[in-house]
Amino acid sequence: MTDNTRVLIFDTTLRDGEQSPGATMTHDEKLEIAQALDEMGVDIIEAGFPIASEGDFEAVSDIARNAKNSVICGLSRANLKDIDRCWEAVKHARRPRIHTFIGTSPSHRGITNLDQDQMIERIYQTVTHARNYCEDVQWSAMDAIRTERDYLCRVVETAIKAGATTINIPDTVGYTLPQESAEIIRMLLERVPGADRIIFATHCHNDLGMATANALAAVSAGARQIECTINGLGERAGNTALEEVVMAIKVRRDLMPYTTGIDTTKIMNLSRRVSQVSGFPVQFNKAVVGKNAFLHESGIHQDGVLKNVETFEIMKPADIGLTETNIAMGKHSGRAALRSKLSDLGFDLADNQLNDVFVRFKALADRKKEIYDEDLVALISDSTANTDSDYLQVKWLRVVCGSDGQEAELKMTVDGVEKSARVPGDGPVDACFKAVKAIYPTNARLKVYQVQAVTQGTDAQATVSVRLEEDGRIVTGSAADTDTILASVKAYVGALNRLRVRSQKTAPDADMKTISYKI
Repeated sequence: MTDNTRVLIFDTTLRDGEQSPGATMTHDEKLEIAQALDEMGVDIIEAGFPIASEGDFEAVSDIARNAKNSVICGLSRANLKDIDRCWEAVKHARRPRIHTFIGTSPSHRGITNLDQDQMIERIYQTVTHARNYCEDVQWSAMDAIRTERDYLCRVVETAIKAGATTINIPDTVGYTLPQESAEIIRMLLERVPGADRIIFATHCHNDLGMATANALAAVSAGARQIECTINGLGERAGNTALEEVVMAIKVRRDLMPYTTGIDTTKIMNLSRRVSQVSGFPVQFNKAVVGKNAFLHESGIHQDGVLKNVETFEIMKPADIGLTETNIAMGKHSGRAALRSKLSDLGFDLADNQLNDVFVRFKALADRKKEIYDEDLVALISDSTANTDSDYLQVKWLRVVCGSDGQEAELKMTVDGVEKSARVPGDGPVDACFKAVKAIYPTNARLKVYQVQAVTQGTDAQATVSVRLEEDGRIVTGSAADTDTILASVKAYVGALNRLRVRSQKTAPDADMKTISYKI
């Protein structure tokens, strides 16, 4: 059993977070995020679901080989084949963990066609099998909150007897309230034999906007592991956000006398990077890491903060890695100033990366009088769009707009071969997207088209996000430019590039679309 003052942080950004439609990350991106989590001090990293695809297996394996501090965990369903595959991936870690689960609520038992006794047998068999491989075994009762209380006690007891060292009680559908979340943990600790010898974990979804509150309530009742993701990324409305629970523990030591091993100064940098690689922007008013988290517009607030910052701020920006220095950036700024500013914002670039961003920074500075921090973040985000290594690349665009019609003329390269099209449309964006389809025919359906101004003013950069769906695969592309139409085309083409990569991936002995692994 862990020290009852220490809360373990179990980050599942690379597993549950990546399940968000369109949030799929590349192999290199997963390794980069895993390394950052490891350096931040995350106790357990759930690196993926090895049976889901060959790519997921390879990513988990490489993360396991490279991790220096964190426990590396893989997810598996309650069957022997999944557990075998999971162990093959995580066994390379210094500290491996197998995480297996099954849905225990009445609705989930109906899906698996198992009665209560048959499910008990399945749990004992699979947890025992995992424990034969690995001393660190986690078991989860998917949809635990809607499971009958007596039966929940019974399945937890079975998992403990079979050798599970961590028992996770997930609120899979984001249904619970803080009082109930705490009561369930207390009940299990009181009623289940052996509960005092294992660690209870809490995994809360945010469907009712209470994931963080529910997780902290569970901790107050005796849970000692919080499962969370960076930016709260995850299924539907997302998960408990790592940054929220960690900072809540740090700020409210009077009510929650617990500690974590997280280096909070790395939070903002990692939040921004996860937002970029997932294609999911952080909402402005997001707790801790949102753009407005430390901004004040009300005159009363401004006056109070100027006199004493603690009147309206419960955290210091530096606590999460935000710098209070301000370098004015413009067309006369050099590489050194740009590198310093980007470092303040949490980005450490190699020389070739800096040179690429610097060229685009200068071009932007020629078009804008004032360069804001958000402009620089957008440039970094856009640095991976339309690169020389992409299968599809935008080379040249001209759009004609007016009351007598709209038309787009586009030049692209497709696998290095230049192609062009001139297409009319119902508006400039429609014309551009039709031009892309004329050059590169696709059945992908546009699910989301979103434009967001990065800063104020008529010369503001626009960040465009595009979400496409084809054959059940969902991807997101994003790009930034002061030309909204050009950013739209880059985002659309970027999504097509991602869709092409995903369509080439196959799962071993399983169709990725048929695998259910939400907890």
